[in-house]
Amino acid sequence: MLKDFLQDTILVNKLIYSEIKNGFKPEWQKEFEIGAGGDISCGIDLFAENLFIKYLGKYGKIDSEESGAVGIGENKIIIDPIDGSSNALSGFPYFGSSVALLDKNGVLKVAVVTNFANGDIFYKLHNENTIVGNLNDTKSFRIEKNINSSKIGLFEKAYSNYNIVKLLDENRLKFRSPGATALSLAYARRVNFVLFVGTVRAYDVAAALAMCEGLSVEVTDNYILVSKNIDIFEKIKNILEENNEFK
Repeated sequence: MLKDFLQDTILVNKLIYSEIKNGFKPEWQKEFEIGAGGDISCGIDLFAENLFIKYLGKYGKIDSEESGAVGIGENKIIIDPIDGSSNALSGFPYFGSSVALLDKNGVLKVAVVTNFANGDIFYKLHNENTIVGNLNDTKSFRIEKNINSSKIGLFEKAYSNYNIVKLLDENRLKFRSPGATALSLAYARRVNFVLFVGTVRAYDVAAALAMCEGLSVEVTDNYILVSKNIDIFEKIKNILEENNEFK
């Protein structure tokens, strides 16, 4: 069942990726009501969500960032149909999807994160290594490994945390803030660190944190910090703990 779920999830991502490559449709820009995750749902979010529901609904109850609870079943499937939809609608190439399958006991069994801008896809089955490949080449799948030549980190929601931005700069920790939390966490082995400061939502982390297994990880009510470098991890953790907001 897990392999079937994985293959169907990859299939849905291929369908969405193919549609996006053909050009953005006007109806994708249309705004609707605020979704279950607290953000305004757009046409592209609902287009992707409908495909996930169509192909994955048979595996369990879906919890989507857009529509909330859909369907029935013992398993729970947590979905962010378009992670970084503001990027997508702005033509900024950093957006994707996030899918997590949890069994009836809440144990994560399958995690999949996809980048619709370039086709990168990451997945992890329970107790197995993170695998990375590309939707353009189905033979490219391989174990994702740390890249030691990293020059930057990723700081999601940096715009809301100018005091921490200042402290990172003072410590010469370069970063970018691309605006898609699940996707950034999936790329954690390629950068010096991934930092998210704000309210942690299941839609952002249910699948993506699984990709960070084996790295240094700290998850609190206020932030997520991941790094493959223990020195950088401890330095940033100290910055966060010394910040008045987290005392």
